[in-house]
Amino acid sequence: MDQLPTRDEILQWISDNPTQTSKRDIARAFSIKGAARIDLKRLLKELEAEGHLQKRNKTYRDPDKLPPVAVLRVAGPDDDGDLTAEPLEWQGEGAAPVVRLVLATSDPALGEGDRILARLTELEDEDAAYEGRLIRRIGTNPRKVLGVFRKTPEGGRILPIDKGDDKEWLIGRDDINGAKEGELVEAEQSGPKGRLGLPRARITARLGDPTEPRAVSLIAIHQHGIPHDFPDAVIEEADAMKPAGLSGRTDLREMPLVTIDPSDARDHDDAVWAHADDDPKNEGGHVLWVAIADVAHYVTSGSALDKEARKRGNSSYFPDRVVPMLPDRLSGDLCSLHEGVPRACIALRIQIDAHGQKIGHRFERGLMRSIASLNYAEVQQAQDGNPNEKCAPLMDEVIAPLYAAYHALMEARRTRQPLELDLPERKIVLTEEGEVASVNFADRYDAHKLIEEFMVLANVCAAETLIAKNSPLLFRAHEEPSPEKLEALRETAAASGYTLAKGQVLQTRHLNALLNAAAGSDEAELINLSTLRSMTQAYYSPMHIGHFGLALKAYAHFTSPIRRYADLVVHRALISAHGWGKDGLTPEDKERLEQTAIHISETERRSMMAERDTTDRYLAAYLSDRVGATFTGKISGIARFGVFVRLDETHADGLVPIRSLGSEYFRFDKDEGTLTGEQSGQVFGLGQRVEVKLTEAVPVTGGLLLELLSVEGDPTKRVTSKRGARGAPRGKERKTKRATAKRQRKVQRR
Repeated sequence: MDQLPTRDEILQWISDNPTQTSKRDIARAFSIKGAARIDLKRLLKELEAEGHLQKRNKTYRDPDKLPPVAVLRVAGPDDDGDLTAEPLEWQGEGAAPVVRLVLATSDPALGEGDRILARLTELEDEDAAYEGRLIRRIGTNPRKVLGVFRKTPEGGRILPIDKGDDKEWLIGRDDINGAKEGELVEAEQSGPKGRLGLPRARITARLGDPTEPRAVSLIAIHQHGIPHDFPDAVIEEADAMKPAGLSGRTDLREMPLVTIDPSDARDHDDAVWAHADDDPKNEGGHVLWVAIADVAHYVTSGSALDKEARKRGNSSYFPDRVVPMLPDRLSGDLCSLHEGVPRACIALRIQIDAHGQKIGHRFERGLMRSIASLNYAEVQQAQDGNPNEKCAPLMDEVIAPLYAAYHALMEARRTRQPLELDLPERKIVLTEEGEVASVNFADRYDAHKLIEEFMVLANVCAAETLIAKNSPLLFRAHEEPSPEKLEALRETAAASGYTLAKGQVLQTRHLNALLNAAAGSDEAELINLSTLRSMTQAYYSPMHIGHFGLALKAYAHFTSPIRRYADLVVHRALISAHGWGKDGLTPEDKERLEQTAIHISETERRSMMAERDTTDRYLAAYLSDRVGATFTGKISGIARFGVFVRLDETHADGLVPIRSLGSEYFRFDKDEGTLTGEQSGQVFGLGQRVEVKLTEAVPVTGGLLLELLSVEGDPTKRVTSKRGARGAPRGKERKTKRATAKRQRKVQRR
C-alpha cells in the first residue's frame, strides 16, 4: 500500500479482527513496510490519545468493545434465569456490556462473584451484548473492602473501616472510578501485593460522605453484602398484585382480631384474639386465635418475588431504616394486617385449659379484618387501669380476655421452664437528621410477653401439624451447650460464688436456678452474659431436632412470613398439607430444603452482624463528644490483647489495650478468663467493677478505646519498668540486643 490507511479503516479492521490487533498485525494487513511503520505508530498513538483505541499488552482494541477473551465477574441469573457476567475491566462509554454465559455440562457450577476467563462472541441481542463460554475459573469470590479513599500521586489508598483491620489497600490511577478524597468506597481485590507489600484493589462503588449520620447503616449494608435494591422485575411483579378475595377462604372478618406491635412498627404480620372456652369439658379454659398474613398467596414458588425473598432470607432492621425481604407493596400494604381492611391470612384456633396446657388446635385459610392496630405501651396502660380512647371500648371483649389467656400460658411456661435470661434490650433514638439523640433501654411490658407466648404456641402448633401430616418443613433448631462451653460457664459461676451442678443431663431449669440465684446481685449481668455465651446458635434445619432454649420438642417459625423466608416455607407446607391450593410447597422446594436451611441461617447471621456493627457505630458517634470523660462499667471480656469493658450508661463495649495496662508481662488464662500482671500481681477478671476514661471513639469503625483508672474501687497498679518479671528486655533495650547479635553474626561469617 502506497499510503497509510485512514483512521476509520484502522478502527474497522480492529473491530472486524479482534484477535489480530498488534501493530505488526495491522501493518501486515495494510502492507505497510519500512519507514511507513513509524507513521503507523504515530497514527495509532493519536487514536489511543483520543480514546478511540486502548493499548494493552502491545495490542490495540476498540474501548467500546470487549476482546475475544476476557476476565469476567459472574453477576448471577437474569430475569429469565440465564447466568450473566460483566467484564472486570471496562473503559468504554456507558454501562459495561452484559455477557450471557453458556455453560457446558462438564463446566463447574458458578456463583455470583466468581471470576472466570471466557471466550466471547458478539451478539445482536437486546438483553446481552456478548455470549461467553467458560475457559476456566480463575479464583473464588474476590475479597472486598469498605473504607475511606485517600488520594495519592500514584492513584490512591483505602483505609478500611473494619475494627482491627489497619492494612491499607493500593488503588491504581485507572481503578479510582471517580472517587473523591475522603469518600466512603467499596472495592475488591484486583491483583497481588504491590511494591509496598500492600494488596491492590479497584473501587466498585462510591457511597458518599462517611461522616453523614445516615451513612452508618449504609456502611453495614455494604460491608456485609446485604441486598438492598429490588430488581425491576421484582417491583413490577409486586406492583401487579391485587388484594386476595374470599374465594376458598373462611370469612373471619367479624372476629375482633387486633394487632399489637411496637409504636414504630413498619408492618403488622400477626393478629390475636382470645375468649373464654364455652366447652363444659374445659372449665376455666380459653380459646386463642392467632392470624398470620398469608404471604404465600402473593409470593409463589419460583416467581421473581420468591427468588429475591430467598436470596435475602430475612429483613434487616437498623435504627434509621429497614432492608425488607419483600417490596413495600407487599410488606407495607397487601400483606400487612392494617386496621379496618380485609387481609388474607392463615388463622389458627388453639384450645388451652385453665393451666395453659394445649388441648387441641386447627388451622384455617381465611380473610380477616383487624379492628384495631395497637402498641405495647397503650395495651399495658389499659390493662393497668388507664385505657386511652382507642383501648377503652376493647377492654371487655379483647384486652381483658387476652390477659386472662396469657396468665394461663404463663403457668404452663413455669412448668416447662424455658431459659429465662434477663438482658435488657438497648434502643437507639435518632433525631430527624439521623443523629443519635439518646441511648435507652426498651421498656419490657407484660404486653410484650403476651404476644411472645401466643407466637411461641402458634409455632409449636405449626410444627406438630406438619409432623403429623408427614410434611417436609423447616424446623427452628437449637442444640444444648457443648461440654466445653458448659464447663466454662460452670467455672465462671464458681468464681462468682455460685454452683452449676455436674453429673446430670442438662436442662433449662438447671440454668434458671443459676440465674435466679444470681438475680439482684452484682454478678447478675455477668452470669446472664456468660449463660448466653454458652448457648449454641439457633439455626434452620429440615431435621426434627428440638429447641433447647425454649424447652420444646417441636418448633418451627410460622408467625413472621413478611420478614423471614423460613416462615414462608412453613406456610407453603401448611397449604400443601391441607390441600388449600396450588401455591404450596413444590417438588423443587422440597428437594432444596437442606440448601434453603443453610442459606437462610447464613443470611440471619449476616443481618445480626450488620445490626450489631451499626449499633456499635452509632454508640461511638454518640460518645465521640465525650472523649476524656470517665465512666463506670464491668469487665465483660478478657483477651490476650486487652480487656473489654461494658459501660453502665449505654452498655457500649470498649477495649482497654494491654499496652495501656503497664510495661510488665501479663499472663493470659483462657480457662479462668483472667489477665495477671507478673510484677504487680494485678488480676483482671470477668465481672469486676471498673472506672475507665474514654480515650478514643471512632464512629466510622465503631471502635471505643478506654484507659483503666480503677478496679473494684482501687487504682490500677501500673509497672513502668522496662524489664518484665522474667528479665525479658523491653522496648529499646530489646531492639539494641537484637541489633548487637546481628552484628556479631556478620563478624563471625566474615
